[in-house]
Amino acid sequence: MAISPPYPSYSPGPGSGTHPHWWQRRWVRYGALITLLALSGLVILALVRRQTGTAGFLVGLGLAVLPVPWLLAAFRWLDRVEPGPWRNLVFAFAWGACAAALIAIVANSFATKWIATSTADPAGADTLGATLIAPVVEESAKAAAVLLVFLFRRRDFTGIVDGVVIAGVTATGFAFTENILYLGTAFGTDRLSGGHGIASVTAATFFVRVVMSPFAHPLFTVLTGIGFGVAALSTDRQHARRVLVPLGGLLLAMSMHALWNGSATFGQFGFLAVYAAFMVPAFGLLTWLAVWTRQRELRTVREELPAYVYAGW
Repeated sequence: MAISPPYPSYSPGPGSGTHPHWWQRRWVRYGALITLLALSGLVILALVRRQTGTAGFLVGLGLAVLPVPWLLAAFRWLDRVEPGPWRNLVFAFAWGACAAALIAIVANSFATKWIATSTADPAGADTLGATLIAPVVEESAKAAAVLLVFLFRRRDFTGIVDGVVIAGVTATGFAFTENILYLGTAFGTDRLSGGHGIASVTAATFFVRVVMSPFAHPLFTVLTGIGFGVAALSTDRQHARRVLVPLGGLLLAMSMHALWNGSATFGQFGFLAVYAAFMVPAFGLLTWLAVWTRQRELRTVREELPAYVYAGW
């Protein structure tokens, strides 16, 4: 038997003011977002190909794609307890690979040129830009994807695991594009210098970026994702926590990124020291936190499922 509502229901009419404006319609927003990402992808593709050449671009693409399936599979595994929609992950990866990468390459280039022309040490502009400018620009650009999902897909963003997954997938896309650039440039250097085999610049770049540290960018940005995950667990009254914790996560991501980029200036073994003393322990700690949080969600599901079954749900 149908139950009537205790009040009359009316369909909103054209003059009721409930119809959204054209720019608020879902298909308009989706269209604008897809157009933005597509244009960003085309521009970043042209910029990378221009810097690496066609051959370098193809080699860089072939090598840079190798760690991507493993990283995406790891983040998808974390997300399996309460899986979010695929469109969120596709958006995150596309934002990292296209929009964030474009913002970073343009902003970093302008900042490095400005430092070179406005300081007494033009030779140190690249080092200064990589240590101070790049971490701020790149982490902010990647964090924008996490913020957008947090604001506009709030129903899908319920805790720390969701923050880790969105941040990690975004950073995986960003690292993919960046690796194409670095590996393609290294290949071009080898073609000019005649380098080949294990001693080539391409092999060294591949070993450092793909074998030793494929988790570097995801590790940095996951700190931001954890901050947003904690904010998602906060109540509406905890306004300061909802703002300060994500900001603190972003600052931590920038700091670790700056330490990683600046390790090359710490002497002959500075890179290895930072890698062993900071990167590997941080990676292990965050991996443990993500897995522990996932197991906690599983325990909650196991405890609550019998009540749902008993209620016939």
